[in-house]
Amino acid sequence: MFSAHLHSSAMRWRSSHLPLLLVLLLSLLTLTPAKSESTTSEFRICSYNIQKFNKEKAKDYRMMNTLTRVVYRCDICLLQDVVDPDGSVIKALLKSINSMESERYDGFVYKSVSSKPLGKSATDMQKYVFIYREQTASVIGQHQYESKPQVFTRAPFAVHFQSMKTRVNKFVLVPLHSDPAQAVQEMNQLYDVFETVTKLWDNLNVMFLGDFHAGCAYMKKTDKKNIKLFANTSFSWLIGDKVDTTVREDTSCPFDRIVVHGRVFLKAVVPYSAKVFNIGRELKIQRKRVRKMSDNLPVEVRLKSSALLLQATPLLFLLGVVQLLRSLCCGLVSDVFGSWIQQRSDTSCLMSASVLAALGNVALPPER
Repeated sequence: MFSAHLHSSAMRWRSSHLPLLLVLLLSLLTLTPAKSESTTSEFRICSYNIQKFNKEKAKDYRMMNTLTRVVYRCDICLLQDVVDPDGSVIKALLKSINSMESERYDGFVYKSVSSKPLGKSATDMQKYVFIYREQTASVIGQHQYESKPQVFTRAPFAVHFQSMKTRVNKFVLVPLHSDPAQAVQEMNQLYDVFETVTKLWDNLNVMFLGDFHAGCAYMKKTDKKNIKLFANTSFSWLIGDKVDTTVREDTSCPFDRIVVHGRVFLKAVVPYSAKVFNIGRELKIQRKRVRKMSDNLPVEVRLKSSALLLQATPLLFLLGVVQLLRSLCCGLVSDVFGSWIQQRSDTSCLMSASVLAALGNVALPPER
């Protein structure tokens, strides 16, 4: 008798409240972020030795246009060998990049952070310059490395970045454009830079990048035992010894490198994404024009996006609501929503369904 009364009450509750519950569920679906390039694409970090990038090069329209297209691809781009005492060269480049952004209606804004002019000769002072997309990265610290005696010709200028777009929200980028004559000594000294910046910012997610001259006549295989970043297995060299980062046809040298520290940072890297960006092939530019810009090609790596985790959050909430409602609505709403789950193929939904399956024994949709 009591059971029949309870069943009757549940049926009346379901019939009177079902429309409201369905409206609630449909409203909550709007919490799921739409897929777009800005939310699902990976985070790209680039490095380019632009070779004496000065006012004369900045006046070359075709060269500036090409460099703009190279930098525009990146969330953060390290430029080396920038000869720009008063900052006018980088100012012109930023104007070019941000003009391109406005033409594409992307709404992105690029900024820069630069070292002071570095070098041991007054006639060869260079800057490290990081150009970064304001919407995806921000600078939370910077440090000009110094040591006595000074081993580096151009001491690393470390920058602490933060990005909510990446799996690792905070990371340190350490650039090096080595002197070819002392490339091995400078690469070995990078370990001291690592110890300095990790203590400074309490962050082990460190990436070294730049034109190390790590190959051919400047670094032989036998030299690796004298370089701590090679000997210490905590460091992963993402650009290998057989990769050619030069423009000339008669050379094949892995001068430009990207190195990351630790398993956390390594797991945040998109597998096999570290590579050379061949400007000539990708942008359909003749080799002689590429060579006029630099003897080096850009290198890059992509970091995994945090978008999947963000997309899964509202779905986890939705599925939790369904789990509650199925006990109140005799499973009808759960069945309706389950059909919607079956039609979804994105990873975040599968992740959410997995959680619900663990909590409420709901069947997962088949993999496709």
